[in-house]
Amino acid sequence: MSEINTIPSIPQCLALMDQYGMLDNIRAHSLTVARAAEAILTGLTETKAATKGGKTIVPDPDLVIAGALLHDIAKTICLEQDCLHADKGGDICIALGYPAIGEIVREHVRLNDFSTERYAQGIFHAKEIVYYADKRVRHDHIVSLDERLAYILERYGNNNQERHQRIEDNFQRCRTLEHYLFIHIHFAPDTLAERVATSRRYEMIKHV
Repeated sequence: MSEINTIPSIPQCLALMDQYGMLDNIRAHSLTVARAAEAILTGLTETKAATKGGKTIVPDPDLVIAGALLHDIAKTICLEQDCLHADKGGDICIALGYPAIGEIVREHVRLNDFSTERYAQGIFHAKEIVYYADKRVRHDHIVSLDERLAYILERYGNNNQERHQRIEDNFQRCRTLEHYLFIHIHFAPDTLAERVATSRRYEMIKHV
């Protein structure tokens, strides 16, 4: 099977959201994450063009957008069944015949492969774009990493010091990724919301 056939289209992703009963708020979050990911991809692409190719490696946009749309595909299921939604979602995508999407979904909460050496060279994988974009979206609004961290700690920290530390360590990794991403993007992290608001690409993933 060719790689192109293992990446669902935007209409297919939207249909899968319906098929797996994605709640409206989770759907809105996923759409915003996809638009944030698209803006980051555009920034990387613009930098690559400005440097006449440069060394920046931009991941497949179709893979990134599909991964962003489906990253919470199992969230509704796991709210009911008390499972780990990243693992469950990864399993669902693999079973559907989308192994590359499954890897993105499985690692959207915490990256397994974290390489500052690779990031410094401008080499980013689709899963890193989705991981970062997800950390920038609270509900369906783009916020700073600090604002998102505060929300995660309040919602999922459970007043457990060890759990708080794991969450904070994960966000510190995300801050490091943000630093390297925006070395290769000609706009600042705090203008991401503006970039998303003015984008006219991927109209199908805009809120309705």
